[in-house]
Amino acid sequence: MANIKSQIKRNLTNEKRHQANVAFKSSYKTAVKAVEAAVAAKDKEKAMSTLSFAHKKLDKGQAKGIFHKNFVARHKAALANLVNSL
Repeated sequence: MANIKSQIKRNLTNEKRHQANVAFKSSYKTAVKAVEAAVAAKDKEKAMSTLSFAHKKLDKGQAKGIFHKNFVARHKAALANLVNSL
């Protein structure tokens, strides 16, 4: 445990950010599962709408510094290929 007051405060903010990042990643994974479910159901209309939401989540995660740009590009391409396979 830190003795320095500024480090104690920093530890608290680090934990808050960690919890927020974990929640964001979870919401992203849910969005991906929705795309995969729509593709499995062969519902092109729903797949397209959920794909745009998943892309939005990826872009937001990159802007916040949660995801690396190559991670985002790779996952956007994979999801788009999945939807285009319908």
